[in-house]
Amino acid sequence: MFFYYDSTLILLLPALIVSAIAQYKISQAYRKYSRIDSQRGITGEQAASSILRANGIYDVDIELVSGQMTDHYDPRAKKLRLSRDVFYGTSIASIGIAAHEVGHAIQHNINYAPLILRNKIVPAVNFGSSFSWVLFFMGLILSVKPLLLIGIVLFSFTVVFQLVTLPVELNASNRAIKSIASMNLLSGEEVGGAKNVLFCAALTYVAAALMSIMSLLRLIALVSRRD
Repeated sequence: MFFYYDSTLILLLPALIVSAIAQYKISQAYRKYSRIDSQRGITGEQAASSILRANGIYDVDIELVSGQMTDHYDPRAKKLRLSRDVFYGTSIASIGIAAHEVGHAIQHNINYAPLILRNKIVPAVNFGSSFSWVLFFMGLILSVKPLLLIGIVLFSFTVVFQLVTLPVELNASNRAIKSIASMNLLSGEEVGGAKNVLFCAALTYVAAALMSIMSLLRLIALVSRRD
């Protein structure tokens, strides 16, 4: 993010508002449904294992990872890593989150195109996020337009990554809800709770995408203003 102070900062305001709302909603949803145990009493690890087997996936290991909200699927290691609260938890939130991460494992197993694309552009995104702000800031100080443009191009990789992430996350959540419902891992009312948690989580990705887009527009506005 570029926080060089000027009037173009107003472009970031809508994204900041959406981000604050998204964070509030996911915090509220997780707090509520992490306190409600599922009727079946299965853990997140058991739910994840059941969904993996139901989809014919036997080469993905489920591991415990430290921290909170650190749950993720590692496609390179083919490991599903769940935080302690999700791994051992029997709450509606735990089941929903575990199932969502399995959704990514299923995507990997079937070569889901948006996931493959996201994984392929990670190196470019990492490079861009490391050097885009440096080059852009140098361009501002030295008034060297090529540096400004290169900074914008590099930052664009981050925008593309955030946009590609949206269908990946939404698809994983849809797969999670369908699996939970079809396998009766949660009751009908409980499925609604899991869907609420995953929907609110999806809003954070929407907010991140919006922030990256507005940041890119701000950079473009800064360059245009100098012409």
